[in-house]
Amino acid sequence: MLSEVPQVRKKLPLAKLAIAAVVIAVAGLLVLRGLDYKSLIDRGMALIRGAGPWAFFSGIVVFPALGAPLSAFTIVAGEAFGARMTMPGVIAAVLLAIALNLTLTYWLARFALRPLLSRLAHRYGYEIPSVTKDNALSIALVLRLTPGTPFFVQSYLLALAQVPYKIYMIVSWLCALPWTFAFILLGKGVFKGDFKFLFYGMGTVVAASAIIHLVRRRYAKRAR
Repeated sequence: MLSEVPQVRKKLPLAKLAIAAVVIAVAGLLVLRGLDYKSLIDRGMALIRGAGPWAFFSGIVVFPALGAPLSAFTIVAGEAFGARMTMPGVIAAVLLAIALNLTLTYWLARFALRPLLSRLAHRYGYEIPSVTKDNALSIALVLRLTPGTPFFVQSYLLALAQVPYKIYMIVSWLCALPWTFAFILLGKGVFKGDFKFLFYGMGTVVAASAIIHLVRRRYAKRAR
């Protein structure tokens, strides 16, 4: 059943990872005590703007395919380039970069790195879905809408399962769209202290969560 995919047979070392994260967080707090956070953020934004939009959006294409969180890019995109490109322009550029990232991860998992990624998936207990012409859409939707599995892992699993590229791309891009929109708005609101953007971002999150819940319930039955 798809509800068992991804099915973790060999658990990731979550306890060790959690301890390491706490240690790193504590060490980071000790190091950062007394720093001027606003100045630090401004300098970080200046570096991102200095690199330019081509470098930034190319990073969205490449780095999430290697495991970097997509939200690390989307949450700063609006503040970094909104004035230069307008907010609709930033959103359009991010969504285009995500489409290219999805194509890259599909090619890597389906062709270039298939043996290696298959071994890694089985090592960490991710069961490759059994896809047919009849259940490809349902499997793609349920896997994309199931919380807990990182976005890039979902991409690799769907490509390894040989979900047709057209279904993979349409489902993946549409599922990423509301979260991309929400994080760009939330980031703009947080960095600028603008409650309007915060309100729009949170409203998108709430609406997307409700719709995802309904869609997943509908298609989970078909996927079985």
